[in-house]
Amino acid sequence: MLNKKYDFKENEKKWQDYWQENHIYKFQEDEKRPVYSIDTPPPTVSGSLHIGHIFSYTQAEMIARFQRMQGKNVFYPFGFDDNGLPTERLVEKERGIRAADIDRKEFRKICLEIKEKYEEEFKGMWLRMGFSVDWKLQYSTVSDEVQKLSQKAFIELIKNKKAYIKESPVLWCTSCQTSIAQAELDSMEGDTSFNYVPFMVEGEKLMIATTRPELLYGCVCVFVNPKDERYSSFIGKEAVVPLYDFKVPVLGDEKADMDKGTGAVMCATFGDTTDVSWYEEHKLPYKRVIEANGRINAEVPFIAGMKVKAAREEIIRLLKEKGLLEKEERIKHSFSVHERCSTPVEIIPSKQWYIDILSYKKELLEAGNKINWYPESMKIRYINWVENLKWDWCVSRQRYFGVPIPVWYCKDCGEVILSEEEELPINPISDKTKNICKCGSHNLIGETAVLDTWATSSITPLINSRSGEGPMSMRTQAHEIIRTWAFYTIARSLFHKKDIPWKDIMICGFVMAKKGEKISKSKGNSKFSPDYLIENHSADALRYWVAGAKLGTDTMFSEEELKISKRFLTKLWNAASFSIMHLQDYQYEEPENIKYIDSWILEKLADTEAKAEKYLKQYEVGLALKEIDDFFWKDFCDNYLEIVKDRLYKPELHGAKERKSAQYALYHTLLGIIKLYAIYVPHITEEIYQDYFKAHEKAKSIHQLPWEEDKFRENLGLLEFGDRIKSIVADIRKYKTEKGMSMKDTLDKLDIHIEEKYKTFMEDTLSDIKACSWSDKIRIMQDNSTKIDIL
Repeated sequence: MLNKKYDFKENEKKWQDYWQENHIYKFQEDEKRPVYSIDTPPPTVSGSLHIGHIFSYTQAEMIARFQRMQGKNVFYPFGFDDNGLPTERLVEKERGIRAADIDRKEFRKICLEIKEKYEEEFKGMWLRMGFSVDWKLQYSTVSDEVQKLSQKAFIELIKNKKAYIKESPVLWCTSCQTSIAQAELDSMEGDTSFNYVPFMVEGEKLMIATTRPELLYGCVCVFVNPKDERYSSFIGKEAVVPLYDFKVPVLGDEKADMDKGTGAVMCATFGDTTDVSWYEEHKLPYKRVIEANGRINAEVPFIAGMKVKAAREEIIRLLKEKGLLEKEERIKHSFSVHERCSTPVEIIPSKQWYIDILSYKKELLEAGNKINWYPESMKIRYINWVENLKWDWCVSRQRYFGVPIPVWYCKDCGEVILSEEEELPINPISDKTKNICKCGSHNLIGETAVLDTWATSSITPLINSRSGEGPMSMRTQAHEIIRTWAFYTIARSLFHKKDIPWKDIMICGFVMAKKGEKISKSKGNSKFSPDYLIENHSADALRYWVAGAKLGTDTMFSEEELKISKRFLTKLWNAASFSIMHLQDYQYEEPENIKYIDSWILEKLADTEAKAEKYLKQYEVGLALKEIDDFFWKDFCDNYLEIVKDRLYKPELHGAKERKSAQYALYHTLLGIIKLYAIYVPHITEEIYQDYFKAHEKAKSIHQLPWEEDKFRENLGLLEFGDRIKSIVADIRKYKTEKGMSMKDTLDKLDIHIEEKYKTFMEDTLSDIKACSWSDKIRIMQDNSTKIDIL
């Protein structure tokens, strides 16, 4: 018998330990069951977990449980993305240090210590949430094993001419002091001004409106649209740059927007990506203004050594002072920032390693179309991203804690020398390669940059290749990283395996702190920690709340939401307690004759399982839960238990065989219900299973039992009959409520109108209806309506 109340604080930890000790979720490598493999995003080690992590990871974990209960051998590894800039920033913040100020080896040691601490915290949180992970499959992107794989894959790209080194303009974060990729950009909007300054062309004014006057010294050209009649006569002449008094050519190019500003554009190296394309297309010279540290180059008059914002203010002051600022127009302006730190991104020339993706847009689009996207609407984000790519993927980072790029450079001829596979993992800063340069020189210098963290986390299907050959079954991730993790993984899979990385991709939404603002570590806007929520409300309550969201949609969270979860858990416990109380003498025998209302609840259970299964195969955990909830609350609790209650309590009145029929239906329905809910609330369902069902079902855990939606399907029109019964019971309750009667008040006479085809069903159910409606006399009236007359 179940305890009167369910104690989650006692039971959740008990079952988490039980699952681990009994290897309930172990991946069986040699089994013949079909493998279902999940590519889970290794959480970035950049701080503590918040409710947003719980949201997306838990939705995917429910799919792992569902597939396991579909008879699949679930391969569900968890890893940690613990190298690169995010971990570095965490360490710098936590220890109050700067990586650039201490010995590289010492900094790496500190990073390893801190990342271990956070990974234990992360793992503890997933365990507390009841995640069905085989922790023997755990991996770390900074481990020797993964570093070796990452370096080997990168060397393969170089050999196949899909990775290359080049000095060219690159996106640069002056705060993080590193190159970044296009996918790491966020867009922000802020107040700025169009500053109207006159460039002089042979005595005539050519007015330029610029938002970046601090780049005047870097101006190398003025562009006008050749179709713009206002300026066509200026093309081919030279313009004098105000304040600095040097001349630059005026050229025609259709990329000059006639409707923006004055229509004449200053091309400075480099203000934006258009400047870069003009620089490359027109073979323009380069004039350095902004340095890698975000300060103005020492040779720039007036503003040398200043930070960009201060330099801009000083140039505007000087232009005003010299009468060279004809107008200042305040505008809203969108600009690109580094997603990691929100620092405005600059473009500076630098020698970096790239992976060629622009040459493979067609193949990347085709791969995206071969993958099943859930929800399907998310695919357009991937398509738009690929179609609008402007840069190859810059994968080198001028940082410290990451996977070293395994190359050296010949000091004598500049040749790139690659490491041999048997030398991996290797660090070119401290390690030597046995290879020598083609020119015969041993005079080599090791690469100091490390790989972008995405360059390693993008090969998770290779890391997790133990699940078997071919694409993995499913990737789960948030919609925000379609442009990074999804895109990069698809690209790497095409390059290394010549195949898509997974068959399905499950895109989850965000938890929002408020409208338009997601909960994130960087914003510090998560009011409640997962630990607090689990400690005060239970993991199952959190999981049930998570399950309610439609796939791919963002949702708001408040602690009030968990009241609904707790109400459900109490209802499930009470319904199970009531049922088990009436099953104490049940002999697990199928009765010779099952009453129609008992057959109906079993049929309805099977129908619910089939509908839930259909949704879950589309990764719609929320829509599946709605079907299950409707069945549990409306069909089972509100109707079936009330209808058969008297038969269970009074076998002397209704008959022992009739009670056995109810017990049979009750046993299998309750077992079916907790199996359905097991993927959502694994702890409470395990407690119910272990308390009563395990003695007969024998499986070590409810999570090892399969769903069996076809077991009771008899196709006797029972679903429609059940709907008629529910309608009749609802009408009786409504009548009593409107008359101010108690539900236990007696009705003298009741006429039930029902179609002729349900007459036999109704006659078989009459004693139950009589008891639950407290009616003395019931007549069955055959017609084409479903209604009652209370006389």
